Amino acid sequence: MTLRQGRDGDAPAGAARLRAIRWVLKPLVFVACLVPALHLTAGAFGFIGISLGADPVALMLHTCGRWTLNFLMITLCMTPLRDFTHLSIWLRFRRMFGLFAFFYVLLHFTVYLLLDQAGKLGALWEDIVKRPYITLGMSALLMLIPLAATSTAKAQRRLKLRWTRLHRLIYLIAVLGVWHFWWQVKKDIREPLLYAFGLTLLLGYRLWKQRKSFMPRDRVARVARTDAS
Repeated sequence: MTLRQGRDGDAPAGAARLRAIRWVLKPLVFVACLVPALHLTAGAFGFIGISLGADPVALMLHTCGRWTLNFLMITLCMTPLRDFTHLSIWLRFRRMFGLFAFFYVLLHFTVYLLLDQAGKLGALWEDIVKRPYITLGMSALLMLIPLAATSTAKAQRRLKLRWTRLHRLIYLIAVLGVWHFWWQVKKDIREPLLYAFGLTLLLGYRLWKQRKSFMPRDRVARVARTDAS
């Protein structure tokens, strides 16, 4: 078989993989991402015996906030996973995970405004001004809005390099989100500490990769040989 024949033979297999990702794997991941929200909805209405406990509002706030951070961290993991595994399939889920982070932060804000603050905008504004962790959370939410609004391929083509610069805000958003969580807890900081540790690793990798991209090629080769030895 010639090289050309091998490439032509790989084309149908590649197309089949893409169809499997689009029509099988992505829908499964999408449904899995909805599970926390579906569980909260079932608990709020008492479906199939699910209960949200003695303080359902606090549980909903914590669950939505935690899953916002989870999806932010998962989104940031996609590029390192691509780099380590040399598989571009991870990047096909990055936008979905980012949009789910926006979805859960909207749920978090909605529960806070409508249930915790009884829909009182004055009370909301007072909290934003007086409570620093609320200020951080609102800042992160406002920054996520333009990222969600420009998440389409069309927006990426239209904005070009500006799109890349804009979407680097996700690192600052993740920092604000972890900071918001850290300041919100009263005593037990173990959970926000885990998020801070994971985010530090991701930011460190990002900085290392950026620094490596500015190295001269001969220095990159020397560093690679040193790492391999």
